[in-house]
Amino acid sequence: MMRIVYRNPLELWGEPSYNEPWISISGGIGGPLLIANDPGLIRHVLVENAKNYKMARVRQKILRPILRDGLLTAEGEVWRRSRRAMAPVFTPRHIAGFAHPMLRKAEAFAARYEGMVGDTVDVSRDMTLLTFDIMAETLFSGEIAGNPEDFGHQVDRLFETMGRVDPLDLLGAPDWLPRITRILGRNALAFFRDIVARTMEMRSQKLAQEGEAPEDFLTLLLRAEGPDGLSRQEIEDNIITFIGAGHETTARALGWTIYCLANLPGERERIEAEIDHVLATEPDPVRWLDAMPLARAAFEEAMRLYPPAPSVNREALEDDSYQDLHIPKGTQVLVMPWTVHRHRKLWDDPEAYRPARFYPENREKIDRFQYLPFGAGPRVCIGAAFAMQEAAIALAVLLSRYRFELTPETRPWPVQKLTTQAQGGLPMRVVRRSSHAPRRAA
Repeated sequence: MMRIVYRNPLELWGEPSYNEPWISISGGIGGPLLIANDPGLIRHVLVENAKNYKMARVRQKILRPILRDGLLTAEGEVWRRSRRAMAPVFTPRHIAGFAHPMLRKAEAFAARYEGMVGDTVDVSRDMTLLTFDIMAETLFSGEIAGNPEDFGHQVDRLFETMGRVDPLDLLGAPDWLPRITRILGRNALAFFRDIVARTMEMRSQKLAQEGEAPEDFLTLLLRAEGPDGLSRQEIEDNIITFIGAGHETTARALGWTIYCLANLPGERERIEAEIDHVLATEPDPVRWLDAMPLARAAFEEAMRLYPPAPSVNREALEDDSYQDLHIPKGTQVLVMPWTVHRHRKLWDDPEAYRPARFYPENREKIDRFQYLPFGAGPRVCIGAAFAMQEAAIALAVLLSRYRFELTPETRPWPVQKLTTQAQGGLPMRVVRRSSHAPRRAA
């Protein structure tokens, strides 16, 4: 089992995980274990009694060496300060203001494919670079130190090493024992810490000059420093959270969407027609997400089959109960979007890619807690609306110009390395669409 956990935790889950509302194991390696698939139980743990559950120890041991007190890993008052400091950036008004920069970056990225028509590219890696470009432009006003090409390589390295569960953490070994995952990931982590230090220094110099610094996410964080705000270390941790991981989930979801549509040409053609119509009639990218229900459904269904964050881990602080289920203090609770999204009691033909599940007329059939691409409760992803807008714009630009076709090498196997990644990438051939409507100028 240890070997599977290290190699790919997604392979652990057998038939009961996809059929039972919950699985309670009293004698697990790390103590009592509860796998929660029932939407009511998930609501109870993540919302109704969320105060009784903290982030699980094993999850923290994976993430904290990378993110320290960033928003994903912070607890208690540190988490509340960070969430409060970032909230203004992710209001609907601010997110709408990001639409045109997102569009410019997506169009510039799509132009790279002009010289690659007929070539095979790794769509998974390309979406990482695209979402990095968008994040850098919107949240950091294009002022992130370092080379984006190096960034893509180092992200892969970081997730390949420190993004895995270390067997010693599962066994509860003392922290002073060296972890091979952390040793292998030291250089990649140092790369990101160096980027953050240089990025903060560049912006601090601009802030020292009145009127020079853009009013973006980076400036907001640096101005939040102080006795009643964030410490310098917390600011650094939150910047590395967004640079190193904040864009990663959207990148993976975009890659899987393009792959899934290549397997369903009829659905892809309907989405292309929708995109062509919207681009020809609606100049404002802020409205594209609502104007493209088919493309949105394709993206959401890809996140169902391949949830970007495949596990949500909690630990019970005190004894708890749900219906006739007893949850002892210290129980590790796994809410696994990977199993919940493929559960046979919750979804019809759950292994099939069917975007129609998320068409507007069908959405009300889906329980809020059976579909968890962005989590739920107080710790729901702060950037969910940002990611949805970004995805709509990226898909509209890319699919209005190109098709990405399967090749004999396109045989992805989903692997959990913090996110749901395609082992071996997503090699696909770039094909120029023969006919599409030009985008109407704003």
